Amino acid sequence: MDLGLQGRRAIVCAASKGLGKACALSLAREGVDLVINSRSQDVLEATADEIRSETGVTVTPVAADITTEAGRQAVLAACGDPDILINNAGGPPPGDFRDWDRDDWIKAVDANMLTAIFMIKATVDSMIDRKFGRVVNITSAAVKAPIEILGLSNGARAGLTGFCAGLSRKTVAHNVTINGLLPGPFATDRYFANIRFQAEKSGKPYEEVLAAREAANPAGRAGDPAEFGDACAFLCSARAGFITGQNLLMDGGSYPGTL
Repeated sequence: MDLGLQGRRAIVCAASKGLGKACALSLAREGVDLVINSRSQDVLEATADEIRSETGVTVTPVAADITTEAGRQAVLAACGDPDILINNAGGPPPGDFRDWDRDDWIKAVDANMLTAIFMIKATVDSMIDRKFGRVVNITSAAVKAPIEILGLSNGARAGLTGFCAGLSRKTVAHNVTINGLLPGPFATDRYFANIRFQAEKSGKPYEEVLAAREAANPAGRAGDPAEFGDACAFLCSARAGFITGQNLLMDGGSYPGTL
């Protein structure tokens, strides 16, 4: 299927590795020129070189903290008016809500709600003027099924989801869609680091903890980041103009609900 994205321009946040990188690579394979962002200059430059080498598209790396105003301005200045915006930022740490003060909450809301809203604010009107725009927010499976120890993430990401549910109904008439991608377990560096942490904490071998974790998923495995990236590319495509305000859960069937 031709996704109709050749020559489009995209901003992909937190794209040096993991799911952000997978999204950037899938878009590049469809002929999308990229501005990619992360805080790690060396890793980001290597990712940019890898994507250019494979796909031939223009890739502009911008090393900056997207959760800051200065970082957002640097990324926006590098792209001008993007056709596609992939919002992505690392989640806040787990813990007990009794231990979190106002600063903890403000930091979580800044990173996982307001950053995406400000990026949308900066780009959506030009998308509307051009009659094409795709916004995908990478959030978390916790939006669908909250995880008790991830209260900061649950709250901030649910806030972003609620905001976009309303806005997406206003923009779709102009062929500008806004959707969420909700990852469950995917085989990223962070996923394997979490497995190692659990193994060390429990005193069990890493391989045993990994096997148990994957066996507990109905799919019997963690997701391949490429699967996530391709789903993102489809939501960004010219074929997906009738999909808006939705949240696609990608978790291998872990969520037990009907809806």
